[in-house]
Amino acid sequence: MLFKKLTMTTTAALALSAAAAMADTTLTVANWLPPSHPLVSEVIVPMTEAIKEATGGSVTTNILPAPLGPPPAHFDFAVNGVADITFGVQNYTPGRFKTTSVAEMPFLGNSATAMSVAYWRTWDAMLKQAGEYDGVKVLGVFTHGPGEIFMKEGDASATEVLNGKKMRVGGGLINEITTKLGAVPVEGPSSKAYELLSQGVADGIFFPYESVNSFGLIPQLTKGIDVPGGLYNTSFFVVMNKAKWDSLTPEEQTQIDSVTGESLARMAGAMWDSADAKGKAAMDGKIELTTATDAQMVAWTDALAPVIKEKMDEISSAGVDADAAMKMMKDEIAKVEAE
Repeated sequence: MLFKKLTMTTTAALALSAAAAMADTTLTVANWLPPSHPLVSEVIVPMTEAIKEATGGSVTTNILPAPLGPPPAHFDFAVNGVADITFGVQNYTPGRFKTTSVAEMPFLGNSATAMSVAYWRTWDAMLKQAGEYDGVKVLGVFTHGPGEIFMKEGDASATEVLNGKKMRVGGGLINEITTKLGAVPVEGPSSKAYELLSQGVADGIFFPYESVNSFGLIPQLTKGIDVPGGLYNTSFFVVMNKAKWDSLTPEEQTQIDSVTGESLARMAGAMWDSADAKGKAAMDGKIELTTATDAQMVAWTDALAPVIKEKMDEISSAGVDADAAMKMMKDEIAKVEAE
């Protein structure tokens, strides 16, 4: 009788253990943007849906309804397990990520899709060895569309069009670019851009087309200069807590890898390209858009050469062959643009 009772207890325990092993995993996803923002609605939400589908429902997600903290804290939220998945901008924590400059340099490309896919491939092949993301599982890196020049007034064809102008910047490489081009950087979050322009604190802004439109800045601006290849780019990450990643089965990890990485980078890039096209269309008849002249491009390329060298040296200091990484980045951009 005792043997039978022990057997039944063991069987029940094994059943419970098996059930626990088969239980679904729900990943918390931190979010600091409005749900309607395209980065959320057209990238993060579809990514979570793809994870659920790829794993057959064994891994699901819960996007948190309110921010856990300010945007710069989100990378560490993933490191420390405050949330399972987070996304953000590397340059919100200056000096922490040196390799992002590979994707943020001037004149790289005109398509966020091409730059984002190339960035992922370069990061996966060469940049991750720097160890900047060792505390997390990287689900994706990508960029927004090329950053352009927008002003309240001025001669958009002048070589020194930016001399003395107060330009709103958001941090990172664009701050140094602003100074080298003779302008005065005015730092402030994107949410304060309208206020800075409307109150005359800033004379203009560096933004992709999407952001000028989505932040309602079109009425504040009259001139725009489209810079071939973009004057700058902004790098983004999507990362997962390492312990949570390690708790998934190898099969689940493979399934999630299949819908993140390059797939995620391509999806994010396509979103930014679509949003930029809509933003540019919204400027029709409201902002006078011109393409940077040959003289402007020569002058700006010369002026920015020291900044580019400095950033290349920083990449090298992270233990990466900067020249090889930049060559791969440009080659992969060309490949994707030729698709």
